[in-house]
Amino acid sequence: MQSPEASTAATPTQIHLAVANFADEVVGTLARLFAYVGTLALFAILGLAALAQLPSLRDDAPALKPDWSVADRSHPAFAISRLDSLEKTASYTILRHPEGGRRDVMRWTGEADRPVAELDIYREGGEFDVARPATADLAVQMGLGMGLGMGLGAGLDAAAPLEQAGLIDTKFGPVALFRPTGTAQACLGYLKRSEEPALQISGFSCQGDTLPARRAAIACTLNRLTLLTSGNEPKLAELFARAELKRRGCDPQGAPDWLLGAANAQLRGAL
Repeated sequence: MQSPEASTAATPTQIHLAVANFADEVVGTLARLFAYVGTLALFAILGLAALAQLPSLRDDAPALKPDWSVADRSHPAFAISRLDSLEKTASYTILRHPEGGRRDVMRWTGEADRPVAELDIYREGGEFDVARPATADLAVQMGLGMGLGMGLGAGLDAAAPLEQAGLIDTKFGPVALFRPTGTAQACLGYLKRSEEPALQISGFSCQGDTLPARRAAIACTLNRLTLLTSGNEPKLAELFARAELKRRGCDPQGAPDWLLGAANAQLRGAL
């Protein structure tokens, strides 16, 4: 039989053991809790990293660059002076690019809303690609005109390369003409570039039954092109002011005077 002294001596030891066991339980619980929280944090970090990679993993498609959009609130900057009160522009579309470019596109349509002529005045911005041939966009205008700012010339093949079709003289100076290779009676495209200000005038025309008539129609359109507002571009206003001093009439009898060189003249220098 255990003596009272032994029982009293054993009591503190049991208390110490109980306290030690409780402390071990608390430490173990805290360790497991920290491990659990750490695991959750790790999963959260991995989830965020996976979400950040989703754009590059989706079909491996590169990020789309900003593109042209219709500027409904912008006002027309150009116009074609009328020969009579019945003539009008079928449509006037203004396109803007986030990098500063602007396109003013005029289109004329005939029967069944078939485009018969288009005029595109492109003021270049940071999006302009100097390595891209200017005739590449002209070919799109003439052959793949299903979107805004694009025309569809009758009988034109979008896959056919363009060949030079001579020059015409306008108030803006010589303007290069183009047509699909091997298609003598196709609609004619035209292109005029200006370095200062950075400006490109292009388009096509299917007006006229003969090549001289179509050349005359293009020259007449460009000679009648006027500037309504230059905005904050004094060089643009200066360009049109100088051009007005060289304006010619639209008498079809004067068409031969507008022709320069052979049908496929070799073009040199800036257009």
